[in-house]
Amino acid sequence: MRRFRLPFRSAARGLRVRLVVAFLLAAAFGALLTAGLTFHRARAAILDRAEETAVADLRTQLDSLAPDLTLPPTAEDLRGLTRQIDQAGGARAWHASASYRGGEPVTASPGTPPVPDELRRAVEDSGRAVHQRTEHDGRPWLALGMPVAYTDDSGDTGTGTGTDADTDTSADAGSLSGLIVYAAFPLDDDRADIDALVTAAEAGAVPALALALVPALFAARSVLRPVRRLRHGAERIAAGELDTRLDAPGRDELADLTRSFNTMAETLERDAAELRRLEAGARRFAADVAHELRTPLAAMAAVTEVLDEDAASGVLPADTEDAVRLISEEVRALARTVEDLMEVSRFDAKAAPVHREDVDLRTLVTKTLQLRGWAHDGRVRADLPEPAPVRVDPRRIDVVLGNLVANALHHGRSPVTVAVRVRGDRVRVTVTDRGPGIPDEALPYVFDRFYKADAARPRSGGSGLGLAIAQENAALNDGTLTAANHPDGGAVFTLTLPSAASSPGTT
Repeated sequence: MRRFRLPFRSAARGLRVRLVVAFLLAAAFGALLTAGLTFHRARAAILDRAEETAVADLRTQLDSLAPDLTLPPTAEDLRGLTRQIDQAGGARAWHASASYRGGEPVTASPGTPPVPDELRRAVEDSGRAVHQRTEHDGRPWLALGMPVAYTDDSGDTGTGTGTDADTDTSADAGSLSGLIVYAAFPLDDDRADIDALVTAAEAGAVPALALALVPALFAARSVLRPVRRLRHGAERIAAGELDTRLDAPGRDELADLTRSFNTMAETLERDAAELRRLEAGARRFAADVAHELRTPLAAMAAVTEVLDEDAASGVLPADTEDAVRLISEEVRALARTVEDLMEVSRFDAKAAPVHREDVDLRTLVTKTLQLRGWAHDGRVRADLPEPAPVRVDPRRIDVVLGNLVANALHHGRSPVTVAVRVRGDRVRVTVTDRGPGIPDEALPYVFDRFYKADAARPRSGGSGLGLAIAQENAALNDGTLTAANHPDGGAVFTLTLPSAASSPGTT
């Protein structure tokens, strides 16, 4: 069953699409990396600014409110202090609480978030202002803790010497008053600023990718143009246009590849021309040799016929008679070889004539066996159960069948079976012997010229051209010739021809 590729699947795997996608992915990665780093830095700057401002504001308020507080303070004093801090926070919306010497924080506002335990321990251990970001009711908050220290011998209080949460220096243990003020406020405005950064980054991603598509297409085109030229050049060379050359402007890798392609094409053209010259010379040499040998061989054949008559009459001595018969056999074999060479030269020159006729293949098989004396000697059996109309050149099919049967008798064992079967629009002739079969390593080469696979068979006196000529004749009649081994032993040669109904030129 044939498989068809969908066009969009081929396009999706094309080099242009892959280059554009790779370019866009690289642009997207760079944009995301830049946006991520920018977002991280901007977010850190917004939160740091909010923390520094909050610490400074809380310190300012405590510097003005803490000196009025009497130590040790009562719970009401602490509540009054936190109320004043909340009122002084204004737009920041402070939620303050205060504790004295490790006591529970006291607050004046019921909505004040609880002070994180980590923050309390950090302030008590360090003796300086500490801040911490927390979540409360699904909202981000900034919680501050700031210790209050004595500022003079009169017992007045203050916030010590710290400057901010990261650079505060702890007050001396003896100057701490034990009063710690905690304040928290929501970071809704800062969160809105951060969300605005994210929204801006998302809004700018699509236009950035759209803009990146233009240089991506330009880059893909600049890369694919020489690749496309190389493809067209390779297709032209595959079609036989070995004089194809490509322009190679520039000095990049693709230009180097194009110059290498031109060098390869030049080498192929030169080698192909040399091979054609040598092949033409070899064909001409074989044809000339065969032609030159025909006349002397005809004379030698005439002489050997006379000598054969003398040998048959018994007038020659026994040794001379054997020599005459040997010479006659060799002359006849040489004459057959010369005729085969002439036929091969006609095949190579595309000059072999074909005269098609409508015939029954059974008739051709029967005539072939009768003309060669194989019809009644018991060595060859014909299996011809049904009519097999074909349109072929009878002489050439006779050559094919004669070569196949002779090959089976010479290299295999009798009986040899010639069977004709019709299969749809094809007609098949199989020639099967009972010999040892063809060696597996020889099967791919049995139709090569001058090839002899005689390692496991009796020595052949043929030229090695018979099967090659048979295959050429089969091809001239739009057929095929194959060789295989029968599972029960023996070689099987199959000639397949189109039936008369499907042959070209049939009416």
